[in-house]
Amino acid sequence: MGKMGKKKILLIGTGGTIASEMGENGLEPELTSRQLLRYVPDISGICEIDCIQLFSLDSTNIRPEHWLRIAGSIQEHYERYDGFVISHGTDTMAYTAAGLSYLVQNSPKPVVLTGAQKPIGYETTDSKQNLRDAFTVAASGMSGVLLVFNGKIIIGTRARKTRSKSFEAFSSINYPIVGMVQDGRLIQYIKPERSAPHGFYERLDSRVALLKLVPGIDCGVMEYLLDRSSAVIIESFGVGGLPVYETGSFYETVKRGLDAGKTVVLTTQVENEGSDLSVYHVGSRIKRSLPILEAYDMTTEAVVAKLMWILGRANEREEVAKLFYTPIACDILSVF
Repeated sequence: MGKMGKKKILLIGTGGTIASEMGENGLEPELTSRQLLRYVPDISGICEIDCIQLFSLDSTNIRPEHWLRIAGSIQEHYERYDGFVISHGTDTMAYTAAGLSYLVQNSPKPVVLTGAQKPIGYETTDSKQNLRDAFTVAASGMSGVLLVFNGKIIIGTRARKTRSKSFEAFSSINYPIVGMVQDGRLIQYIKPERSAPHGFYERLDSRVALLKLVPGIDCGVMEYLLDRSSAVIIESFGVGGLPVYETGSFYETVKRGLDAGKTVVLTTQVENEGSDLSVYHVGSRIKRSLPILEAYDMTTEAVVAKLMWILGRANEREEVAKLFYTPIACDILSVF
């Protein structure tokens, strides 16, 4: 689409550390996407770039409504560009990557998220290299929603921030990285197949809550979340299960929520290898007797975003379950 065979890429700015400058109360996202590019003029050798600035937020403040705005901007400009780069704060980037994976499904064009642990104006920063790598991937002909950081290319539904400060910030959970960018060269290891037609979606139900179990937790917390939410995800211990305490029954609380039409998903707070409710009595009893969903090898970020997308378009229990267990963007592999 660009001149002389060069790919044409749209940079969508949203704020984050990469675009931050030091203010009176700490780092604040101030730079626009166009100002970011002034720090890396050599990127013009990779592709042609246009810029838009959707908002300038610390990613702690980014919510599902912002995912919808980013997806809407991609849809609006989709035909005019070969790929998209989204500069974003790192703290919720994995959630946005998962959210976009459901809002922009099976894209034949790359939708690449990147950011940085240090602002682009710092002498020791990862910003410039991450931007170069992101544009290399966006101009490469790869497909789908991808997170590019510290040379790694991670599928949007598999990314998680696993380090809070170092440049090696993101990991791919329960799925290999699909490629690397080294010295400006892209090495692709895996080419995920697009199993369904490309499509954009414009609705989310953000009333999805997450409860992380701790030993001795009061099941009244579960009642509260079920009352205020369309769905509750329970991050349980180990391979998964609900505790049995004398102070109250999680089983009965979850059953009442399910009977009231709420969706409940059980996952694990263990980062790798996923859930398996069939292993222990505390899990198998639930699996046998309640219409609870199990996350298996999905990341919590993907479960949150997928439920928001599903509940934005379906509320019948059977349809919700069918959509939940249908693989989208390599989000779920092992359903036993």
